[in-house]
Amino acid sequence: MNGYDIALIVAGLVGSGSAVIHGVLTQRHLVDPFQDIVAARSSTMVQRIGAVLLQFSTFNWFVGGLALILAAYVLGREARLAVGLLVGSSYLFAVIGNFWASHGRHPGWVLYGISLCLVIYGLAKPGD
Repeated sequence: MNGYDIALIVAGLVGSGSAVIHGVLTQRHLVDPFQDIVAARSSTMVQRIGAVLLQFSTFNWFVGGLALILAAYVLGREARLAVGLLVGSSYLFAVIGNFWASHGRHPGWVLYGISLCLVIYGLAKPGD
């Protein structure tokens, strides 16, 4: 285990941990009110689809964090690069989206920015 591996592990922990907090807050402040609003006007199926779509980014960021941790322990150079690019692009979208939507007043862009920097560093490991 070296500094590059540790960077990927920490990036995964920050990403997955932030996703869990994001999921709880999204459920409380978006999903539950959404379901209350559409309950009288829409079917149960629409309510379920809406909840799933609102939580999709949470799932993506959580699984991405787990993939980064796995990559640090098990995967070779090419697979680490593929995981890093996929998860890093997702985290980059989180940084840009959170910063733009909140004008910088949302901690999500900072957390995913830190995680993205760690992913970039973790992928800089010289060839195995």
